[in-house]
Parts: sequence; structure tokens; C-alpha cells
Amino acid sequence: MQFTSASLAPYNTFGLTQTAEQLVLLTEREQLSHIWQAGQGAPLLVVGEGSNVLFTAPFRGLVLVNRLKGIKVTETEDAWLLQVEGGENWHQLVCWSLEQGMPGLENLALIPGTVGASPIQNIGAYGVELAQFCQQVESVDWHSGETHYWAAADCAFGYRDSVFKQGARHHLILSVTLRLPKAWQPVLRYGSLAELGETATARQICDRVCATRQAKLPDPAVLGNAGSFFKNPKVVTAQAEALKLAWPELPVFAAEPGWSKLAAGWLIDQAGLKGTRVGGAGVHTEQALVLVNHGGATAEDVLRLAARVRERVEQLFGVRLDPEVRMMGSEGETHLDEALACLS
Repeated sequence: MQFTSASLAPYNTFGLTQTAEQLVLLTEREQLSHIWQAGQGAPLLVVGEGSNVLFTAPFRGLVLVNRLKGIKVTETEDAWLLQVEGGENWHQLVCWSLEQGMPGLENLALIPGTVGASPIQNIGAYGVELAQFCQQVESVDWHSGETHYWAAADCAFGYRDSVFKQGARHHLILSVTLRLPKAWQPVLRYGSLAELGETATARQICDRVCATRQAKLPDPAVLGNAGSFFKNPKVVTAQAEALKLAWPELPVFAAEPGWSKLAAGWLIDQAGLKGTRVGGAGVHTEQALVLVNHGGATAEDVLRLAARVRERVEQLFGVRLDPEVRMMGSEGETHLDEALACLS
């Protein structure tokens, strides 16, 4: 199988003009054995819609774009099991499941990206995470070519984290099986959802989540971005309480015992960073958690802007922000400090 070089601009919502040495679209499972044989020895990068990726350099390897489609439903006495191919669009899956009378995913509406990317990040919003519904992940080990089936307990799900960002990052996710309990209960703890009341329907929750996200987050088709750039930082509760004394308006959320979670967007906003620009990259003027491409931004612009935001927040609050966006260097995943060092 022959691969050709290609621009990565269509495959990242930041709209950065990086290139890949080799690129192929995976549309049928039958392609896998040929792609695996031809791609051995080259670095591999799997992307879905590129909605949570920052390409920091031209990729010297094979970029595999997952476009596998299909949904299979199995019904048990107490739940629906949805086996969803990795190339399906996540938000379209949420809408489809509601249309079929299978609620549960409504809090996760309008999260960009594909189903195959959802367990990697353990996507979450408004008090709900993928881990709550994930029953099984099917993947291919790119080193051996073997298929693996991961129970949820084996996925090491954490806050925007999983085994697929750690020891199993060389796996291509083929499908995700979700379990949606028939005994549905609304989750209304966060933001404006509480205003809906306990009689809210899943469709009402979905509509409210969509309206809230659309009001806060810029459309990547209009202003290139990768959604929330930084994770909400976790600090020991004593530090959160001390910060709350100095900054009474600081949003603080309970995490695991002894730890609290802070709102990264609030920290960036209070640091006076909204609208800050480096080259073509800027901090969004409406939602400080989002870094955007105003046009012509380079990876270096985004990296230096991210470093400036992180430095300023740490100076002011003593809290270090960790990027949520996955950074991809010339041969695979990298991190902010490493990517910055490559610029020097």
C-alpha cells in the first residue's frame, strides 16, 4: 500500500498548516492488515477530527485518519449496549441515542471529536464522564497487529486521562461499547443545568448543554481552536481554601478526598490574559480557557502563548496549569516544555 505526503490542515481544528510524511484514511477494517504491514517501522499517529490536537512540528511518519463507521445496539433487561465504531462523530452519536429513546449521554453533547478519541481523553462535562458508560474498548496494538479488548477497569480512566495516553498510546481504537442504563436519572449539579429542575428531560438537558457551549466556545470553522486548552488544576484542599480567602469569587469544586479542583478559565481571566496575543494566536476574549487562531497562527505562536499563560497564572496564584490539548511532535506525542525546547 502506497502512502502520500499531505497537509494536516484539514485534520486539526486549530487550522495549523503542518504536514505529514504519510497519510491514509481508514474507512474499512479490511484495510488494517495492509496498512499495518506497510506502516511498520514508521512513527504512527492516529487522528479522528483533530479537535483536541496541536501539531507542533511536521510529522515524520504515518498519520492514520480513523473514519470507521457503524453502530450496533444490543438490549438487555436493564440497559442498552451500543458498540460504536471509532470514526463516528461523538455529538452525532449523542443526538442519535436520544432520538432512539436511549438517554444518558446528554451532558456530553457538543463535545467535538470522534468516538474513538473519547476514551483516550475520558471526555467529560457537566458532572458526567465517559468512564461512567464505557463497558469495553476494542483496539489494535500497532506494534504486534493484535486486537485487544479492554474492560473499563483496565482503561485506567482518570481526569482527561486513560491508559491510551500512557502505556497503550500505540493502540488504534477501533470501537467503543457504551452501556446506557434504562433506569435513567438526570445529572444537574453543574452550571445552568440546576435551573432545569429534577423533572428535566434528557432532551432539555441536551439543548441546554448545547446552548451553553455555543455561547461560550468559538466555532472552529470560524475561529480555529481546540476547545479547552488547559485542564482545571487540582490542588490540595488547604491550598484551595487559602486561595479562596484571597480570592472569594474563585470557583472551587470538590475532587477526591483532600483535593479540590479550580476553574482554569477563571484563573486565566483574573490574570488579565483575555485577548492576549502572540503572533496569530490569542486568548479568546469571551472564554479565557480557549486559545484561538486569529489567522495565520503557527505552532510556535500557540506554544509561546500557552507558556505565557501558564507562567502568569503560576506567578499570581501559585498554581501550575497543565494543557488538556494533546501535543504532537515530529515523531509522536510531546508536551509543552519539550515542544518549547525544540523551538530554541
